[in-house]
Amino acid sequence: MKLARWEDGPDVGEGFVVGGRAVPFPDNLTVAEVLAQGLKRARDLFAQVKDDAGRPLDAVRLLAPLVPASIRDFVAFEEHVEGVSASVDGKSEVVPEWYQAPTFYFTNPHTVLGPDEAVSPPVTERLDFELEVAAVLGGPGGSNLDAADAGAAIFGYTIMNDWSARDIQSREMKVRLGPAKGKDFGTSLGPWIVTADELEPFLDADGFLAVRAEVHVNGEPVGEDLVSNMGWPFPELVAYASRNSKVVAGDVFGSGTVGNGGCLGELWGRSGELNPPPLQEGDEVRMVVEGIGELTGTVDPAVVPPALPRARSRSRERSRAAV
Repeated sequence: MKLARWEDGPDVGEGFVVGGRAVPFPDNLTVAEVLAQGLKRARDLFAQVKDDAGRPLDAVRLLAPLVPASIRDFVAFEEHVEGVSASVDGKSEVVPEWYQAPTFYFTNPHTVLGPDEAVSPPVTERLDFELEVAAVLGGPGGSNLDAADAGAAIFGYTIMNDWSARDIQSREMKVRLGPAKGKDFGTSLGPWIVTADELEPFLDADGFLAVRAEVHVNGEPVGEDLVSNMGWPFPELVAYASRNSKVVAGDVFGSGTVGNGGCLGELWGRSGELNPPPLQEGDEVRMVVEGIGELTGTVDPAVVPPALPRARSRSRERSRAAV
């Protein structure tokens, strides 16, 4: 099953994608409500409407497939960490701490973009994409889940593009926080949520999702990788996120950027130069993930924000006052 949201003229629809049709849920349910009810209930709903006429997909405009409750983005690919660290931190390495636990950061659920939706970046000289697969949680969620229960809570998967301004990211991470403003201006999700049962044939013997992911810029291939090259499978990512915390339906868990050219920053770090060049206004980024579909986004003009003054050094003022 595929769950989606779409615009049809002035109306927003939410439902299933069946063949080439967008078919609304029964009783005007939303994706958020169906996620909360879990995968079994979604199968019952699908059986009720799968033969409905719906609307042709080419007659509607797909939106991001959900309004996330939260977005956690992991860094689960060793090859990506090794490559991108040189372009962001100035030193190519995988620190020992990376192997101890699947690290993540929270990003902005209010700047989510849908299929074919343009990103409006900040002023940056190093605009980048990040090719990821994201798990979407369903059901009641919970706290301190083990990997088995966390896996059972995964409702489905979608493609994720974590747009990144690498120069801004590099500056703010020198303060030992972030990434924040280097990334929170846009995260693309889509084109729909494919339910977990549809992707079970791609799970390998260790529970990793062995689907091929690739990315193209302006029609030219840039990178490709198997998602099963993650350091941890998705259930372990969700289980870790739930430790001493809580995960709920509608939470999104990004895999982190795949290796082998899953972002430009990795390639810059390996080559020592900006080749391929950073994204520019008008560029098109197309991501294709086996078993899920395609997600395309373009780059709009950069947005110039209001000026912000530098920090006031209060410690110096206190020192002078003490004298």
